[in-house]
Order: sequence, then structure tokens, then C-alpha cells
Amino acid sequence: MAHRTAPRNTPYRRGTGLGLAGTGTLLRLALRRDRVLIPVWLLALTMISVQNAVAVEQFYPTATERAELVASMNANDSMRALYGPAFGSSVGALAVWEMLTLGSVLAALMSMVIVVRHTREEEETGRQEMLSSAMVGRHAPLTAALAAAACANAAVAVLVTLGLIGVGLPATGSLATGLALGGTGLVFAAVAAVAAQLTESARLAKGLTGAVLGAAFVLRAAGDTARADGSSPLAWVSPLAWARNLRPYVDDRFLVLLPMALLVVAASLAAYGLAGRRDVGAGLLAVRPGPAVGGIGGPHGLAWRLQRGSLLGWGVGLALAGAIFGGMAEGAGDLLGDNEQSREIIEQMGGAQGITDAFLAAMAGLFGMVTAIQAAGAVLRMRGEETSERAEPILAGAVPRLRWATGHLLVAFAGSAALLTVCGLAMGLGYGLAAGEPGAVWRVTGGVLSQAPAVWVLAGTTVLLFGLLPRATGVVWGLVGGALVLGWLGPALDLPRSVMNLTPFTHLPKLPGGDPTAAPYLWLLLIAAGTTAVGLTAFRRRDIG
Repeated sequence: MAHRTAPRNTPYRRGTGLGLAGTGTLLRLALRRDRVLIPVWLLALTMISVQNAVAVEQFYPTATERAELVASMNANDSMRALYGPAFGSSVGALAVWEMLTLGSVLAALMSMVIVVRHTREEEETGRQEMLSSAMVGRHAPLTAALAAAACANAAVAVLVTLGLIGVGLPATGSLATGLALGGTGLVFAAVAAVAAQLTESARLAKGLTGAVLGAAFVLRAAGDTARADGSSPLAWVSPLAWARNLRPYVDDRFLVLLPMALLVVAASLAAYGLAGRRDVGAGLLAVRPGPAVGGIGGPHGLAWRLQRGSLLGWGVGLALAGAIFGGMAEGAGDLLGDNEQSREIIEQMGGAQGITDAFLAAMAGLFGMVTAIQAAGAVLRMRGEETSERAEPILAGAVPRLRWATGHLLVAFAGSAALLTVCGLAMGLGYGLAAGEPGAVWRVTGGVLSQAPAVWVLAGTTVLLFGLLPRATGVVWGLVGGALVLGWLGPALDLPRSVMNLTPFTHLPKLPGGDPTAAPYLWLLLIAAGTTAVGLTAFRRRDIG
């Protein structure tokens, strides 16, 4: 029988030239899988943008108050390191001053998660190899991942622009803000695509992209600290600085989008070039061989080995943030000036024991909420090990389930306490050096560490869901995000006390400076212990998988 070849007008033949066959199908699959993830990120970015604009207009209604605020912020090195200089005193310029830094980081993280999830993570789990055996082009998965990230960032640009126009800000500046956030997200989507080609695991790809993001933040902070007007050459090296250098609502420099576009194109082309030089599932960076004799030391050692890199990254980030906010605390009164509404918000978040202690207590609460993200992620690592079928071979041997689980729970509970301690020490040192109070370091450290019981409540809730409803563990991120939103935006929105009480952080005394009482800590510790015990009991009795 004669051999029959596929006609040249088949879909497969048309796509083989660039290896893009099946890209549309993979893009639809990616968007379907992210139908919850992407809208959550979009909602968060849009809410932050709109809320900042409303807050500035509400708390600083006059041009004089805004001008005084700009002068105070630009004179504070710590504020410039954190957010950059403010280029104007209009409502729009002040609204995007803080938001562009936070929003750019969030857009970068969103893009990183999307790209790594649909490239390296697919290869790590073996799903990509199965898809590649069908009519799927060599570059189709990478193209679909970048296209999904592009769709998400385009939606960010549109929603933020419309949201800012909706609250009465000029359309041109609103468009510049939306494009700044979307452009930054695209830059780090391309960076994540390169990282996915270099490494052999999704965790390392995210770590490498996160390291680039951290370096970009440090470069931007160094440039903004060097010169108060933002004219330092370092301010043009970092992609995070480009978003701010668009200067929305000041002079709207749309030409700054050009280096963003060039970097996106260059990094994307590099990712495609690297993808053609490796096998599916392999990375271009050589993996260091392990020792001839294993030294993990049981399930606890394995849990530590799996999570130590993440814990170290969190520790470095929290220490840097703690030092910056600690250095800002001494000048908190000057920054707030005579604005009673801003003082009331800080006092609601941190107590009424003096503006400096209230600021430190508010930051302690914020760091507690952020640390809860790490604790929940450490617990959910067990679910990741379970779904990737790496836990089953371990539990099939002589390792009891509870012993395996306690290794990860030690990282979650003890690790979160260690992170709070490191953050507290850094914030205490920053404040002590700025205020000339070296002894304040222990008082500040105690205030940050006092957030641990609330962090453990959320970690215990995660254990409960992991044991009882393992397929619903994604709800955890809604709970952690809800606690962060309530704790950070609730006082500004003047939410009712009954709503604020939904987060465990609201029930803690405001330290440092407040009056500590034992009852809230005991109740939160009991809740954390109870949810953890019930979750472990349920995990011990349910099926794996």
C-alpha cells in the first residue's frame, strides 16, 4: 500500500513552520484554567487604583495640603526608597505615586504566575509531554502562555484606565497609568518566559523571576534615594522605574513605553531561542548532582529542603521592608501633618498611643498579614506534593502521615514566627537608628512577633481545608487576601466593627505601645490548635490524591 502523507492544507501542516500549531486551543485552555485567578488579580489592581484616588481626594482636598504632603514625602529618604519621588501635587499625581509601585509589583507577580504555570509547571507535571505527542507545535505552549499574560495585562490597562476616569481623573493620565501597569506586567511575563527555559522546576523559575523583580526594586530604590527629583541614571535602569517615569497626570511621557516594548520583544525572542535548544522537561541550566550519600534526614528534613529557599526569600524581603518602614516611623508625624483623617486611620490600625507607636503597630499588623501568605503557602505545599504524586511513594513506606505532615507544619508555624522575628528586629533597628533609641528594638520586635497567633489561625484554617476539603484549598487565598484587604483598607473605608472582626488580626492588642492582654492570644492559639488538630485527623483518614 502506498504511503499517504498529510495534505499541505491541513491545520497541522500550516502550523509546523514556526511550531505554533495548536496555540489557539492552548490559549483557550489557559484562560479557562485561570478563569478565577486572573479576575482576582484584576479586581485587586483596579480596587487599589480607584481606592487610592478616592482616598487622596478625601483626605487632602486642598492644593495647599497636597503640596505640603509632597514636600514632606520628597524630603524623606525612606519614603523615596519605598515609593519614589512625587512629581506633582494634583489628585491624580498623588493617587498614582504610591499605587504605581505596588501595582507594578502586583502586575509583575501576576504575569510571572501565569507564564510559569502554563510553561514550566506543565512540563514538570508531565502534561506538556503528553500534549506535545499530539498535533501541538514546539513553540505553541510558550506562545499561549505569553498570550494569556498579554490578555491579562491588557485587561489591567483597560480596567485601571476606566476606573480612574470613573472617579473623575483626567483621561490622558488615566491611560498613562493603565499602560504603565500593563507594560510592566508584560516585561516580567517575558522575563518569566526566559526563566522557564533556564530551570527545571516551576519553583526555581518563579524564584529566578522573583530575584529579577527584587533586583529591579533595589535599583529603583537606590536611584530614587540618590536624587530627590528622580533624575539619577539608576532611575532609568530598572523596569519598575519606567512605570513611574511615565509621570501620569504630570506630563504623561508615553515615549517611556518604548523601552518597555523593546525589552518585551528582546526577552520574548530570547525565550523562543532558548526553547528551541532544549528538550521538553529539561532546563538549560545544569542541575547540580546531589551527594553520593543522602543527608535529608527523614520527612522533616525533606520538608525543610523543599521550603528553605522560599523561607529565605521571604526573610530577606521582610527584613528589607521592616528596615524601611522602621526608618520612616520617626517622621510619621511630619508626613501626616495636621490631616486629622489620616491620623485617625493610623490610630484605627495601630492604636491611639501616640502617632509613632501607632504607625509602628500598624506596620506590625501589616507584616503579620503578609506573613500569613507564607504560612498558608507552606501548608499548601503538602497539597502540591500530593497532587504531583510525590507524597504517595513516601507514605507508601514506613513514614506515617502525621510525621510527614508535621515537617511541613513546622515550616509553616515555626517559620512564620522566625520571619516575624527577623522583620521585627529589622524594623526595630531601623527605628532605633533613626530615632536614637537603640533599646526600642526589643519593644518593636515584640510588637511584630505578637502577630503570630493570628497568622497561625489562618495557617490552621489552611490545614483544616487540606484535611477535610483538599479540592477546595484554593479558598485559602481568598481568606488570606480578605484578611489583608480588611486590615489595610478597612480603616480607610470606615467599615463596621462587625466586618472588621472577621479577620483574626483585629482582635490582637495594638503593639508596641498598647496594653497587652492575655485573653485574645489564648483564644487565637486555641482556635489555631483546634483547626490544625481537626485537619490532621481528617487527613489521616481520607484517601491520598
